[in-house]
Amino acid sequence: MTTPPFPTVPDDAVTFWRAKDGWPIRAARLFPPESAPRRGSILFLNGRADHIEKYAEAMRGWADEGWVVDGFDWRGQGGSGRVAPAPMLGHIPDFELWLDDLRGYAADWRAATPGPHVVIGHSMGGHLLLRALAGGRVECDAAVLIAPMLGLVAGGVPHAVARRLCEAVCALGLSERPLWPERSRTPEREAALRERLTHSVERFAQEQAIRQARPDLAMDAPSWGWLRAAYHSIERLEAPGLLERVATPVLILASRADRLVAAPAIEQVARRLPRAQVHFYGAEAAHEILREADPVRDDALARIGAFLEDHAPPVAAAAEGR
Repeated sequence: MTTPPFPTVPDDAVTFWRAKDGWPIRAARLFPPESAPRRGSILFLNGRADHIEKYAEAMRGWADEGWVVDGFDWRGQGGSGRVAPAPMLGHIPDFELWLDDLRGYAADWRAATPGPHVVIGHSMGGHLLLRALAGGRVECDAAVLIAPMLGLVAGGVPHAVARRLCEAVCALGLSERPLWPERSRTPEREAALRERLTHSVERFAQEQAIRQARPDLAMDAPSWGWLRAAYHSIERLEAPGLLERVATPVLILASRADRLVAAPAIEQVARRLPRAQVHFYGAEAAHEILREADPVRDDALARIGAFLEDHAPPVAAAAEGR
């Protein structure tokens, strides 16, 4: 079983990439050890309020397998330039800003790294990856969506009602207000948060340790403006014929017990993708599948590895007609 300390991102791997408007985007590129066979390149897209360090374990694992692995902090979170006046607020007025950043970063990444090229997105990152694929903004040989944010769990409130409430709040000029007030992190609240994210006590504790050591990377509640932008972006995927044109092979891993993103919405989207493979976990998996307890995490990594062997084989193997 994996035990702390977990892998970290080396300081010399971290740099800043500039978006087309000059916005500073904090990024990292991990190279495989000299002894590893060259496998290709992975771009990992993390979720809302995440940062590079949170997924260092997965990124380092892929690098050890021979992949060149990139990741970055989305505009407005982690170590990238913040968008909202309140630095702990997760705010964005429109997901198009993130899609533009993704298009630019992915183009530079693809030009600078060896193929095959794979993009893996978790949660909000999975949502943005699918939008980028559907809109022709990203080219890759294979894509993996992990607990993609294709529908939101709103505490039992119907989607249409939650959407109208969000629009009304933003119309009052409150788009940069947090969805919930900042609250002290008591042990009870920490336990409730962990239950929504992972069954791994150790990996959850690691995230909290990063939060204490690097408070500049931390983020709390999303804004009402973020929620409005999220609903709008999710609805963009509903356009008839849009997902049906995605030619990229896609693997989707999700959990029916996820309390943050809606499993039925993921299932509905998967049916529209022509080259999708889907696996749903049950109560054994919460939202953060790559940060779950080892049985789930190891299974997910094995499924990703098998999928990439089929759809993004090593260049030499592909040339031999595998």
